[in-house]
Amino acid sequence: MDLLNETSSRRAFLKNASLITATIAIPGTGISSAPYIEETENENLVFLFQGDSITDGNRGRNNDPNHIMGHGYAFSIASRVGAQFPTRKLSFINKGISGNKITDLAARWEADTLALKPDVLSILIGVNDTNAAVNNREAPGSQEFENVFRKLLEDTKRRLPGCRLVICEPFILPVGRVKENWTAWNSEIKKRQDIANKLASEFETIFVPLQKIFTEAANKPSAEYWIWDGIHPTVAGHELITKQWLKQVGKKLHFLRRAL
Repeated sequence: MDLLNETSSRRAFLKNASLITATIAIPGTGISSAPYIEETENENLVFLFQGDSITDGNRGRNNDPNHIMGHGYAFSIASRVGAQFPTRKLSFINKGISGNKITDLAARWEADTLALKPDVLSILIGVNDTNAAVNNREAPGSQEFENVFRKLLEDTKRRLPGCRLVICEPFILPVGRVKENWTAWNSEIKKRQDIANKLASEFETIFVPLQKIFTEAANKPSAEYWIWDGIHPTVAGHELITKQWLKQVGKKLHFLRRAL
């Protein structure tokens, strides 16, 4: 092959390679730059967010697209990802319900989860179970919490084998009534955090650790800045969840990293 043809061939190879590869650079996220292959198969994905009031975010109960995702982390994730990838035809559904415990989630799992056939299912649950345990109200103990949670995951794996599962860690900070009874709150939430982590490992799901990022942020400037009542995040607190969720889920669905 002569020099001209060799040069042309090399240029063609580089051009074709550039169409399918790129380099991610995400300043300040702890994710180093790395080549990745464009995931053209990740189109028409349905993202479903499940949980309690932290996920609910006062979401609308009809199809009004202005309010349907609520005003929490689920909204932030959907708005970022949706705006970044408008041609991928992604769908986002929020089915969080304020006050839900793990048994409440189980009671509506068929209609509000399995029937929707999500491609990505994110679950954040446990703080209401903790609240009930601390206040001696009827609630699932930590063992029942684990058993019911495991059953939900088993059912989902069986019915939706291609669904990517995401388990988010429940969290608290010492503010208000949580601070007043911190020893009990911390003990009970820790049980459910350990269960969430254990099940994520057992079912090989994506795990989103949240307690550490809130604990580290609590002194900058205060715990109240991030979680106003020790349970429910502020706008800034929801942004911490959003970034951590995109970082962790982005390890499997690489295109999400570009929404950080």
